[in-house]
Amino acid sequence: MAAGSTTRSPHERGDQSPLSRDQIVAEAIRLLDEEGFDALSMRKLGARLDAGATSLYTHVANKDELLELVVDRVIGEIPVPAPDALRWRAVMHEQAAGVRATMLAHPWITVVLSSAALSYLGPNMMRLTDSLIAILEVADITDEVVDLAADAIFRFIVGSCSSEAAVLMTIARGGLPAEQWVSRQHRRYAGQLARSAAATSARVPEKFTLELDLILDGVDARRG
Repeated sequence: MAAGSTTRSPHERGDQSPLSRDQIVAEAIRLLDEEGFDALSMRKLGARLDAGATSLYTHVANKDELLELVVDRVIGEIPVPAPDALRWRAVMHEQAAGVRATMLAHPWITVVLSSAALSYLGPNMMRLTDSLIAILEVADITDEVVDLAADAIFRFIVGSCSSEAAVLMTIARGGLPAEQWVSRQHRRYAGQLARSAAATSARVPEKFTLELDLILDGVDARRG
């Protein structure tokens, strides 16, 4: 080795691997999952990536575009079942359950989807929309009803998950395990109110299924 040469790592020399859009989106999702929607800022995200906020703007125009990319990446996690004319209701329940599971795994997404200032037309959102439509199209329903029903079902899922997600985000902000948080709420609101809240919470998945069935009953009435 020549005199005066160094063996410092690239990080020690100040060298950095160039950022990619995929890295930025993945880290934004981790930040949102760990700290919630309000914690996301370009400055904070840049610090987590060991880069300045200005470096991020090379890949995304602004925070709104970042959120569109983040939402589409998460929506891409949702499995899409194959349409089945004989089991269209069961398939729709399967699709809805997949959407609900993903949204509750990333509870901040309901906050983003509820924002009127943002529109999401990414490939994975279109894939999900196409799936909802395809499930209904094989059920002998007019195109007009298919479009209205697909929109109503998606809005129902987002709205239903929003209240569940709000509880999950409240628990996360408190920094307590879910079981400990629930136990504390029961002690704080002892008596009938706590029992009623616990019973309602336990029935959330069942309630979600029953409410979706009410929508599908209306769709079923328009068949043929």
